[in-house]
Amino acid sequence: MLYFIDFNYYEKYEEQLIGATYIKNHYGPTPIEFRKIVEKMIEDGEIEMIKSKFFQKEQKKYLPCRTPNLSVFGAQETSIIDEVLAKLSDMNASMISEYSHGDVPWMVTADGKPIDYESVFYRTPGYSVRAD
Repeated sequence: MLYFIDFNYYEKYEEQLIGATYIKNHYGPTPIEFRKIVEKMIEDGEIEMIKSKFFQKEQKKYLPCRTPNLSVFGAQETSIIDEVLAKLSDMNASMISEYSHGDVPWMVTADGKPIDYESVFYRTPGYSVRAD
């Protein structure tokens, strides 16, 4: 979801919102900074990680330990976040992974390489948010 928030925002406003570096991973776009950020947030007591079983796999969830400060987001940022959540929140991880594999930025990137933000301008109608 972070990938779609960041890349949709970039396509619509030509600025990065999160600004993470995403690589083409087998399961979909992966922010390389994610692990370090999560570790710091756990260390600072901002979130806690919960492990549980989801069918045959271990699932990790991150639960907040404090109320988020949403004042850092303006109307544009909030709008994109809400749009992505509305579109993808009914999907499970496998469905989001499959959906990401149809997005041009992911398709044109070699495995394990960084995904270029500029490639959003070549998205197909099912993914493009520019005309919205």
